Order: sequence, then structure tokens, then C-alpha cells
Amino acid sequence: MKKALDLFCGAGGASMGLHRAGFEVTGVDVKPQPRYPFRFIQADALTFPLEGYDFIWASPPCQAFSAMKSLPGARKDHPNLIPPIRERLIKSGALYCIENVPGAPLINYFMLCGSMFGLKSHSDRYLRRHRIFETNFNSFLVPSCNHWGKAVGVYGHGSSGRLGQRIRTASASEARILMEMEWAPLSSMTQAVPPAYSEFIGRQAMAMLTREAGADAR
Repeated sequence: MKKALDLFCGAGGASMGLHRAGFEVTGVDVKPQPRYPFRFIQADALTFPLEGYDFIWASPPCQAFSAMKSLPGARKDHPNLIPPIRERLIKSGALYCIENVPGAPLINYFMLCGSMFGLKSHSDRYLRRHRIFETNFNSFLVPSCNHWGKAVGVYGHGSSGRLGQRIRTASASEARILMEMEWAPLSSMTQAVPPAYSEFIGRQAMAMLTREAGADAR
């Protein structure tokens, strides 16, 4: 089985998508993650050994680029860990994906949204959650956003005024449906990507790894 490493894994939203895509997943985070659903190692993503993994996912902290930093009282001195983690991933030689929020300094990125995957609540509110992704493989045919009806977000604060409209914040129970993370607390989901996003990317990585293995066998 191909092995995936999820750096800055949090509660494991991305990890679950990689698992769905067929990977054996290990998560790494500097903080304890008691509800993480797979093999977990508490360690620093900037020093953890990367050898032995076929695909590496990294979600470095987004606070330096998030619109939330403009809120009253919010910290303004968050570190930018994208350059050092990118350097590590390139040196590893593995397939990789870096995930972050719009505005982060990713290279040749594409964007995914909950509306692309039909993520919605029982009240038919769709998940408005734009995230951007940088990979070192494939050109992705990305589906279009489908911003129909009323939107809901999963935030660590009140309603959002981005995109010229106010988006209601989901409750914990609603967020678990929207994010497909029934095991996670709301505080963790506010920092996560839905498994649908990483499954979409992970399947592309798995297909490439399978093709490479077939070519090596010939």
C-alpha cells in the first residue's frame, strides 16, 4: 500500500481524504490530537523525517494570510512556514501538496470549494470554503464553483463578511455534516479541509504513482 504523510495534520480532515484515496496515512502535528483517526506522531513538521513516504501533504498554519488577522485584537505576527516546508518537500523527492488559504504565497496553485463537491447541510446550505493547493505533479482539471442558494461557513468566530455578503457560521453538528468530519470538535474543523478536497487530489497522486510503478515494472 502506498504511504502518505500529513504534516500539520490537526484533527485529520485531509488525512481522511487521503485514506479514501487508498493511502496508508500517518499524521504529524506539534500539538496532541486525541481524536485523530489514523496513526499519529506528535512532532515538529519542520524537522520530522520525510523518508519512506510516497505522497506528502502539508497544511502549514494559515493565520499569516487569513482574513481573520484583520479582526480587532487578532495577532499580526504569525510566521510564514510555507517557504521552509516547500524546501523540505522538494528535497524529499516525493509527490507533495501544500494547502493554504487564498492569499497565501503558493506557486501555480488551484482552488477548491465545498460547492464543487456538493457539500451541504441538511438545510441545503452549501459549504463556502475556498482553499488553494500547490502540487508538484499533474495538471488538474478542477470543477467550477457552484455557488447556488445560501452559504454557510465553518469559522472560529462569528459570521463572515467576505465576498461582499455575510455568511452564517455553522454550529458544531452542522459543521460535522458540511465537513464530513463526524469525529472532530468544531475548534478543529475551523482549521481543517474537508476530506473531499484531499481525496480529489490524493486520487490524482495515486494514479500517478500507479503509472510510475507500472512503467518501472516493464
